[in-house]
Amino acid sequence: MSREKPIDISELKKLIETNLERMRELCSAFDLKELKKRRNLLEKKRSQPDFYKSEESRQIFQELGELEDSISQAELLEKEISEAETWLHLIDEEDIASLFPELQEKLAYWDHLVHETEQSLYLNGPYDQSDAILSVHAGAGGTDAQDWAEMLLRMYLRWAERKGLKAEVVDVSPGEEAGIKSATVLINGRRAYGLLRNEKGVHRLVRISPFDANRRRHTSFALVDVIPQISSEEVKIDPEDLKIETFRASGHGGQNVQKTDSAIRITHMPSGIVVQCQNERSQLQNKNTAMKILLARLHQKKEEEEREKIAQIRGEYQTAAWGNQIRSYVLHPYTMVKDHRTEYTVGDVNRVLDGDIDNFIWENLRRLKSS
Repeated sequence: MSREKPIDISELKKLIETNLERMRELCSAFDLKELKKRRNLLEKKRSQPDFYKSEESRQIFQELGELEDSISQAELLEKEISEAETWLHLIDEEDIASLFPELQEKLAYWDHLVHETEQSLYLNGPYDQSDAILSVHAGAGGTDAQDWAEMLLRMYLRWAERKGLKAEVVDVSPGEEAGIKSATVLINGRRAYGLLRNEKGVHRLVRISPFDANRRRHTSFALVDVIPQISSEEVKIDPEDLKIETFRASGHGGQNVQKTDSAIRITHMPSGIVVQCQNERSQLQNKNTAMKILLARLHQKKEEEEREKIAQIRGEYQTAAWGNQIRSYVLHPYTMVKDHRTEYTVGDVNRVLDGDIDNFIWENLRRLKSS
């Protein structure tokens, strides 16, 4: 019978010290005293008799929720820092063999806690907690690009499913031979926009084209855009500025959708922005969804006009063509996905196209946080 590998005390101490350092660094990012001071101030406002009639009540409730999350996170970090310090003393003073299983669980928990805390710190922008509107547009590359746009759409739908987010395709423009020309998806759930905001940009695919009889290698492009869903309180629209049209839905949705003019197209006359929705079975549902998208796009336009906020909300516009890609997906002559902003690469392209893009998301959030 082979002996169990002896416990390396120095390695355990190193792991505890590493986690301790990470937790201390994260804890220092929270000013617990100021957070509690701000919470008390908002609690006083909430206790006022006419609070629920005020226009700022919704914003105060949202900020209070975020403050409670931050305070809880900071207090939990302080508690775990104290525990980690205790474990360092135990290793020097106790027979660690009997405590080893418990310490292993603790090390795994600290790693999880650090990751969760990093998420909350990275996703602290003004709209990072919002739901998202994601659009995919085929770029240069003809039928291959339209097929590529559909592959990207599936990737984000699978990602949303993995994250437990609700994703609803509200408009699709099919390609002539295959794929899609464009699609719009509402993605609802915690931190949807914050997680997806760095996915906006040009995505490049290199592969042997399934549409080329000579089996040549083709390069295709698609543009992904992501904007936060905005409440009607933040953007005011004059009904007189809207041109509302109905038409027959062309996408999937059952016989009822196909036989009635249930799809809605809304044009905002002053800005020229056009949105449409054909996913729902009734005109009213489609109109409500189209208005959500219009609000978000009007807000995006307003932010773009305010130059100092461009980088926060949308970033520089790019055409879906050669030289502008943020990420490349190579299926031939080798397999690799590479993000050109972080240099992060993955060899398993199929796994990425099946929605496993979290590492790309977090590498970009870390890049922006450290810049």
